[in-house]
Amino acid sequence: MAKKKVLYYHIDGHLDFENALLRKWGVADIDLVEAEKTTNNMIEAARDADGLVVEYQPISREIIGRLPRLKIISLQAIGVDNIDLQAATEHGICVTNCPGFCSEEVALHTVGLIIDLARKITLLDRTVRSGGWDPLYGYRTHRLSGRTIGLYFFGSIPKMMMPLLKALNLKVLVYAPTKSARFLAGYGAEKAESFDELLRRSDILSLHCPLIESTVHLISDRELKMMKKSAFLINSARGRVVDEAALVRALKAGEIQAAAVDVIEDETTEQSALFGLENTVITPHAAFISEDSYYAARRIALEQLVQRLSKNLRPANLVNHQVKVN
Repeated sequence: MAKKKVLYYHIDGHLDFENALLRKWGVADIDLVEAEKTTNNMIEAARDADGLVVEYQPISREIIGRLPRLKIISLQAIGVDNIDLQAATEHGICVTNCPGFCSEEVALHTVGLIIDLARKITLLDRTVRSGGWDPLYGYRTHRLSGRTIGLYFFGSIPKMMMPLLKALNLKVLVYAPTKSARFLAGYGAEKAESFDELLRRSDILSLHCPLIESTVHLISDRELKMMKKSAFLINSARGRVVDEAALVRALKAGEIQAAAVDVIEDETTEQSALFGLENTVITPHAAFISEDSYYAARRIALEQLVQRLSKNLRPANLVNHQVKVN
């Protein structure tokens, strides 16, 4: 019986974990191969692959068109904005992701960023390390109790955040068009009837949407001008959801008070104009990381491969639902 080849392309770590799972599951018709770390030509590396595992590596229409054996692209991530979904569907390639694998980590990280801004922890740490000792340095602080946090969308991460936000005695306002007021009330949240309402009323605005065409630069000059001057902006979604140049202008002009981001627009160069601003906290796309989430993503990604290649089933986490599975 010919084995199906699955290439793990630029994925950190060896494949002992995955191979042990295959043995445990009794799957013998899949061969997992790790690409050399120095391999930058994906087309050459994956030319005979039936499956491909990536995280943030861009998979373009050109790449897809030159991999005739490929049946599945399994992402060890949630977002699929790095994959040309239309091209994959046209070529009959399943694209899968790992929804919810890091919800607890991102929820905790996001709440941590909120507390950091509210108490100026990172800002004051920087001043002390540079020789200062001024507990009043920076912007004025207020209690979180009774203030309003606005959540843009309400998936697994905001749901995980709710007990923490309630423990901080924050009022929760949600803009999620597909969620009813009754549904949100069940979580202790109020429904905003429009995005503009969310912007105007929020003392803290936290973004939890995928990066799709309609959310590119969701937050730009217009939106920032609508927010309270005392407001905080939190972005643990994707960098391009926020127009970074507009955010820099708003922070410099005092249109909002401060921002905390785990993502930036250009993570290929790892540079941003936000780096030079004092009223900004930045972490390096680290919200999703823990030992637990790391292995959860690896297991979920492998499950999708087995469902498609070994069992010839539609994978449970199929993203491009229009694709036909023989």
